[in-house]
Parts: sequence; structure tokens; C-alpha cells
Amino acid sequence: MFFTRSPNFPMPSQLDDRRASELRASLSAVGSTLDAEIHPRIATIHSNSTALASQQADLAKQTAKLQKESVQWQKMADNSRGKLKELGDIQNWAEMIERDLLVLEETLRIAEGDGKDARDANSYMGEASGSSSYRK
Repeated sequence: MFFTRSPNFPMPSQLDDRRASELRASLSAVGSTLDAEIHPRIATIHSNSTALASQQADLAKQTAKLQKESVQWQKMADNSRGKLKELGDIQNWAEMIERDLLVLEETLRIAEGDGKDARDANSYMGEASGSSSYRK
């Protein structure tokens, strides 16, 4: 049996060429569609990258500035802590002088004969010298 080809039916090589051409055209269309969608995104990514680099540099500068301020604040806090300690020492010194003055006052009162007996004076002097609680 012999088969003859009809004139409307293309030869296999012509069919392959036409099919390949159609596939190329369709891939080209898909590629340009994807390319058209991707290019703006790529441009946005690049511009965002530039903006991020600039922000990173600004952040590094601000961080260094903040570090310097932090060191200054720490020095001021240390200085203030030292002054508060000195103030506490002065207050303690003033309280000691006040106790001594109370003892002298009581001694003068006894020496001038204010009428208190020696037992009351000794108990008061014991309190003023710090052996018991201090009265203001």
C-alpha cells in the first residue's frame, strides 16, 4: 500500500519549522511581558538600595554622636555622684558639730548651776555623745 500525500498537508520538516517559529513568537511575547513587569521592580530595588545605603550612613553618624553624648552624660553623673557624697559628708560633719555643741551647752548649764543634778546631766550627755538615739 502506497500512501500519497495530499497537497494541503505540509511536509514534516515544514511542520517543524512552522511550529518552532510559533513557539519562538510565543516565548518572545511571554519574555517581553515578563520583562515589562520586572524592569520597574528592578529600578525600584536599585533606588531603594541607594536610599538604604544613605540611611545606613546617617545612622552610623547619629550612633557615633549618641555615643559621645552618652560618655558626656556618664561623666556628669559620676561628677554629681561625687558631689552628693561630699554633701553627705558635710551633713554628717554638721551633725557631729551639733552634738558637740549640745554637750558643751549642757556642760555650761551644769557649771553655771542651772538646777539640774549630775545624774540627769550624765544621762543627757550620754545621749548627745551618740551612745543612744539622737534628739533634735
